[in-house]
Amino acid sequence: MKTSRNDDAKELNDRPDVSPSDRKLELAARAAWLYHAKGRRQDQIALELNISRQIVQRLIALAASEKLIRFQLIHPLSECIELAERLRQRFELIYCDVAPAEKDREEDISTVATAAAFYLENLLQQKAPITIGVGNGAAMRETTLRIPPLNRPQHKFVSLMGNLTRHGRASHYDVVMRLSERVGAQCYPLPMPVVTNTVAEREVLQAQLAYQSFLSLVEEASVLMMGIGYMGWQAPLHLDGFITDVELGQAMEAGAIGELLGHGIDASGRLVSGGYHDRLTSFLLQAGARRPTMIVQSGTIRVPAIRAALDGRLANSLITDENTARRLLEE
Repeated sequence: MKTSRNDDAKELNDRPDVSPSDRKLELAARAAWLYHAKGRRQDQIALELNISRQIVQRLIALAASEKLIRFQLIHPLSECIELAERLRQRFELIYCDVAPAEKDREEDISTVATAAAFYLENLLQQKAPITIGVGNGAAMRETTLRIPPLNRPQHKFVSLMGNLTRHGRASHYDVVMRLSERVGAQCYPLPMPVVTNTVAEREVLQAQLAYQSFLSLVEEASVLMMGIGYMGWQAPLHLDGFITDVELGQAMEAGAIGELLGHGIDASGRLVSGGYHDRLTSFLLQAGARRPTMIVQSGTIRVPAIRAALDGRLANSLITDENTARRLLEE
């Protein structure tokens, strides 16, 4: 006997084996599918699911907030393509992707993260095992939220920096664990402080077999992906407790305008030395790398740091938004 969609919705609500929260998500997924994939109006969906139009609106919003749907722009935007090509030529990049953005918006991390997630998803489609090195930060964390659930046990993710403060508090931006769980890949975090208390402590930690294995994994990585931060009194590296007020001041006095994997960089793209850098445990980037070494970032405040890293050849690939891209090209 054929059942209607109203019967389906009622059956979903009456199932004892499904929790109320799961039932709500299933109904949200169905409403979002009807709205986005089938092009139904909200009043039509309300009639079809036997619910009010206001509930349909809330379900569609829930589906978006819970990442039950993904948006992919099929038509290439000529302005973004042109900006990506100009950036590629200006900084001699081996890869560049520029995502569309709202006019005059200062920052659009969610859009950039969506583009980075598509890039990662394409990498993970290959059957041959690959190793990917990832950094921390808001942009990379947002990227993990936009990766669809996959089953890729042959691949490896290795963290390029520690995830602890020197007092043992874990970072809420720890990306490698979230990413590995999301795609079912092997996970290799770096469970040590980003900055140690003493040089001797750093040397002891880096003498361990686990750290040598970490270096081997980073060496075999096909791609390195990371965010980039600015260096200032509201910098995440400082706010999250990885460096102190004094250490931040020392880095800024040494010329640091940004940081990659915790390493301060100056306006010329050179790595800053001294201060907390002698106690930093992160992977040390080298200028002129041949493999894709990618910055995933957005925001006017980070433009000087992004430009410096690209000028200094500390990175050779970039995923950003069009507003940030235009500012990077300004002389």
